[in-house]
Amino acid sequence: MNVRLSKEQKIQILNSSDIYKVMQQVLLRENKIRRNQEHFWVVGLDNKNKILFVELIGLGAVNRVNANPPDIFRMGIYKLAVKMILVHNHPSGNIEPSKTDKNFTDKILKVGKLINIEVIDHLIISEEKYTSFTDNGIIAELQKSGAYEIIDKRKKEFEDWRVKTEKEHAVKIEIAKKMLSKNYDIDTIKEITGLTKWDIKKL
Repeated sequence: MNVRLSKEQKIQILNSSDIYKVMQQVLLRENKIRRNQEHFWVVGLDNKNKILFVELIGLGAVNRVNANPPDIFRMGIYKLAVKMILVHNHPSGNIEPSKTDKNFTDKILKVGKLINIEVIDHLIISEEKYTSFTDNGIIAELQKSGAYEIIDKRKKEFEDWRVKTEKEHAVKIEIAKKMLSKNYDIDTIKEITGLTKWDIKKL
């Protein structure tokens, strides 16, 4: 689900503090009940590290949330993101990365490398504080690990998936253009194509 940002929030990211300020605002917009659930977001950046989008990938329980590589990278491919930042919250307030957090990040790093979308950080946040995998040297460690290296067969599968995703998006764009030319309203186009209003308004 696309997270609506103001123009002021679509900033250039220079460090982990910059992204935390934006994501803290996103988290605090949620009502108290939702803040007690884990969220997993992906932040897409352009080649100047400016925020293109924030996408909510998963909403889970108090101590877990599910997210998988296709969902994480799909919007990045659609929006032509060059880099991505992973963000999830720990409602408990304990922002120490778990072994599961590190293993998951390692896997996503390797997939990102394969499809040329660099994962530059993973933030674990609470309402008042955060920790950055990059600042703590975890990203550098994971980049050197041999775990989750993609073998040739898997590389081809991911490349085929990337091409298929791009083609599907192109078809949706063409349908939206034709509907706009026939004066369909944006909400109807959004419902039929699955595109965001932001995508449609750009056409």
